[in-house]
Amino acid sequence: MVLKSTSSGDVSVYQVAGTNVSRSLPDWIAKKRKRSLKNDIEYQTRIELIQDFEFSESSNKIKVTPDGSYAMATGVYKPQIHVYDFANLSLKFDRHTDAENIDFLILSNDWTKSVHLQNDRSIEFQTKGGLHYKTRIPKFGRALVYNQFNCDLMVASSGSELYRLNLDQGRFLNPFVMESEGINDVDVNPVHGLVAAGCENGTVEFWDPRAKSRAGKLPYESISDHFTSYVNGVDEISKVKFSNSGLNFALGTSSGQSLIYDLRSDRPMISKDQGYGFEIKKIIWIDDKILTSDKRIAKIWDYSTGKPYCSMEPSVDINDVAHIPESGMFFMANEGIPMHTYYIPNLGPSPRWCSFLDNVTEELEEKPSDSVYSNYKFITRDDVDKLSLGHLIGTNVMRSYMHGFFIDNELYDKVNLIANPNSYRDQREREIRAKIEKERESRIRSSGAINNTKIKVNKDLANKLSQKDKEMAENVVNDDRFKEMFENPEFMVNEESHDYKQLNPVVKTTQLTAAEESDEERLNYKQSDSESESESESEDESESEAEVEEKPKKEVKAKAQPQIEDINEMKVVEPTTNTSSFASQIKHKVTKPEIRVQRHAKGEVEFTFTPTKEKKQKKVRIQSDSDNDDDNDKQQLNGRTKQRFQGRRSASRNQFRGM
Repeated sequence: MVLKSTSSGDVSVYQVAGTNVSRSLPDWIAKKRKRSLKNDIEYQTRIELIQDFEFSESSNKIKVTPDGSYAMATGVYKPQIHVYDFANLSLKFDRHTDAENIDFLILSNDWTKSVHLQNDRSIEFQTKGGLHYKTRIPKFGRALVYNQFNCDLMVASSGSELYRLNLDQGRFLNPFVMESEGINDVDVNPVHGLVAAGCENGTVEFWDPRAKSRAGKLPYESISDHFTSYVNGVDEISKVKFSNSGLNFALGTSSGQSLIYDLRSDRPMISKDQGYGFEIKKIIWIDDKILTSDKRIAKIWDYSTGKPYCSMEPSVDINDVAHIPESGMFFMANEGIPMHTYYIPNLGPSPRWCSFLDNVTEELEEKPSDSVYSNYKFITRDDVDKLSLGHLIGTNVMRSYMHGFFIDNELYDKVNLIANPNSYRDQREREIRAKIEKERESRIRSSGAINNTKIKVNKDLANKLSQKDKEMAENVVNDDRFKEMFENPEFMVNEESHDYKQLNPVVKTTQLTAAEESDEERLNYKQSDSESESESESEDESESEAEVEEKPKKEVKAKAQPQIEDINEMKVVEPTTNTSSFASQIKHKVTKPEIRVQRHAKGEVEFTFTPTKEKKQKKVRIQSDSDNDDDNDKQQLNGRTKQRFQGRRSASRNQFRGM
């Protein structure tokens, strides 16, 4: 259903499928509530990974085929078998059986061959076509295991016999007789074929199928020394499991204890308490970690140190857990109608047939939810003593979790109000203060600055942004992507640094807007060009005239350069003497252009003027007798040297220039 997550440290556990209720609504009630479901956020955001991944009442066992393409599950009611195709993410088919399933094994690489142990003492062999063969055993069976080394199908029963059905010969062999009256579980070592049987009397017997005799026994005394609780004085061995390496061995008891052994020693390396006192139903080895599950919770922890890694805890009772190899996905058969699916990205990627889960979980990793217990509050034992809730420990009101308890939020608020009468007053003051701060943010602020309590550093930068665009500045300051720039002191701009001075080399004394600065530079640039051209032309004409007397160079420049005193007014400096020629006097009588300046908002300036075209006067060169040959070759014009040779071809495109 909804992709919920729980975080235990740095490990996130996502519930991909399954609900947290044991019974769903009847169909006729669900149809009436369809209109209200359109407003249900949980229903709208649900994820249905595999269609029809459920049973009518509950599911008993679930396993994944060795090729990883199918899943087979059994459940009730009526007793039936479901096979799910991962390629199509749907139910492939279902079959009904005569009796309820207790345990089953998949014998082939896919789903086509399987054997099922029923609660009526029958063993059914299912193939692609349906029921292939059916046989019975003398006593009720409890577990199945297949020894691939000699093709023996071993059945743990309620008696002292471990039945052996050889699938190669097609007949029953002599059973292994245990010292205990009941055998709860049996497993075969995948490396050397050693058989381990967990018995009701709290012992584990190891049998060698080659010698057909007992190879060893793990007595109850060596196991009970590490137990912290007892059931009627004796703990039964409810689950046994060999590791994939064949050197380690794990067992689970009826009181929720899990012990890890090395086959070369009869002392456990580490023991772990499940915490709820229920029998261990499933043990799975996952690389350097191990999963142990009872009917309440499935825990994953490091088997070498005992450090907890993560856990999966639905609100319904767990019957079986299956792990998809080389991935972080788990299937869970339970007492609810839908089967559960959990995904732990830290244990491995999602399977190939649902690789889209990685994209969904990556988005949720950015904003992970706090906990599945959204209606509960976590309190420690010290909080229990302060609130005087010690009498509720062990009841359904307080759920024990790790080093504390979960309690309902409404109950916690009531108890906290009774224990601390001033807490309501403090909460009311905090809410009033929050409303006042919210109203302050909506007030009209003065232009040119941002009045925001979030700005702790780089206030000058925020003011500069507000001068340009106030709305844009507020968006930048309130944006989560840039909030570190105005809150974290590590992002403070150092105006004395060399890099800052390189990026901001000019600091203007007069504060002008960017538009005013650009317009002023453009106007100065145009005027300087026109002045230089008029200066060069006036010098040529003054030198070409015979009546021009020698004048100081500074005086000539002063005549040619106009001075701008104001941006709205242009002044032309008139010559003070009449020693210049008539042509030069005409040149200096320049009409004042009409320039209108309009200033707009945000520092924009608009110039309006009528352009005038000046007629260039034809240059007349009069050579004097006193000119030397060197003066004919070179002539100084406006600080530039221009070569003039008789008969030399010009490099300019205008071949008639200077003729």
